[in-house]
Amino acid sequence: MKTLSNCLAPTYLGLAIALAAPHAVAQKLSPGLWEHSVTMKTSSGRMEAGMARMQEQLAAMPPEKRKQLEAMMGRQGMGMGMGQGAGQPMVVKVCLTPEQAARDEMPQADANCRQLSQERSGKTVRFKFACTGERQSSGEGEYTLDSDKAHHGRTLLTTVAQGRPERMEMEHRARWLGASCGDVKPRAR
Repeated sequence: MKTLSNCLAPTYLGLAIALAAPHAVAQKLSPGLWEHSVTMKTSSGRMEAGMARMQEQLAAMPPEKRKQLEAMMGRQGMGMGMGQGAGQPMVVKVCLTPEQAARDEMPQADANCRQLSQERSGKTVRFKFACTGERQSSGEGEYTLDSDKAHHGRTLLTTVAQGRPERMEMEHRARWLGASCGDVKPRAR
């Protein structure tokens, strides 16, 4: 049986946040605690099945184990909640420091990804990217900054999962929760 840490869904969720956040900063974002809601759909359905298994594992986890997992994620700069069924978004909380906000950046989840192109039109940013290393992928996306406290967008990703080509669509929404990050620690760039 796969454990929670072996599921691919958190990997792709982190990738989605890494790809979304840096490109959505056409104006300054407010520092503090951000909540990112990401809905993912794959061409094969394998990711959705993995996310459903992860939801079951989280629901069955004893409260003390779940608290340990949440504490571990908090130390890594993330807080995570799961949607309550198929098609529901995964929710990740990320702490954006004043320094990161001043530099127009969000914490990176994957240092192996780089931007290939970027175009900005008003509050909308369109981009293309490629990731190397263990999780090779490429894609494109579009994000619109609604305000300094909200942005939304979409990313299309092509990768290889379990030796097979996989296409993933990610819908992303982010909102500012407040100036205090609480237990969610900032991530290093």
